[in-house]
Amino acid sequence: MLIKITIEQIFFSFALISMVVFNIQVNAQENILSEENRARLQELIDSPNRPDALRARNQYRNPLPTLDFFDVRPELTVVEVWPGGQGGWYRSILEPYIAGNGNYIPLQADADESPFVGVVANERADRVLVFRAHGFMIYNFPAQAYYDSIYKILKSGGLFGIVDHRGNEAIPQDPTGENGYVNQSHVKMLAENAGFELLESAEINSNLLDTKEYPDGVYSLPPTLRGSRLKRGLRAEMRTIGESDRMTLKFIKP
Repeated sequence: MLIKITIEQIFFSFALISMVVFNIQVNAQENILSEENRARLQELIDSPNRPDALRARNQYRNPLPTLDFFDVRPELTVVEVWPGGQGGWYRSILEPYIAGNGNYIPLQADADESPFVGVVANERADRVLVFRAHGFMIYNFPAQAYYDSIYKILKSGGLFGIVDHRGNEAIPQDPTGENGYVNQSHVKMLAENAGFELLESAEINSNLLDTKEYPDGVYSLPPTLRGSRLKRGLRAEMRTIGESDRMTLKFIKP
């Protein structure tokens, strides 16, 4: 009996194998945090106090290796930019992790004002983290102003960590970011213009299945699944791909 194999099936098979190999490499990454801190983070990540919808996304957002990579210790002052409300995805982990030890500061800025000015004192933060929020940093206010503000509120030696939807470098950066993707080179340029130095990058949150070519950009993928509500085949395809391919960058303020 002949079995027909489509190009799409070959592509997905190759990509899945590549992802397995990649995950083995990620799991082999050297840990930065202590075993005690990693255990506490894992406890919070898996906590039944977090809604099921948040915990279901652990497989895509990789919180433990990501926070380990950014060396987020509970005694530090950690600023999270645009974390959402009390149910914010990373906030639900970071806030209880830091409570009673350091300081967790959820930071949101009015787009009509200079970003972050007067909200967090200069040179106060040990870490500034941005998770999937870079798009908001280029919509309503000059992007460079956000990076300059983040640079000011970090202490010397402090880390700026960013995880976001990684764009296709073959396509020039859309200044409005309407498709939700941001070129890694663009982020690096803005950070370095502010004075940051790229300390390290990681592939913790990459997704080789994400082609970045969808009618509604990154919003076609989970969890948004825009444009496929009435198209079951398309929705199934988007779910098979999973969440977006993401850059994970760690900058330092000299």
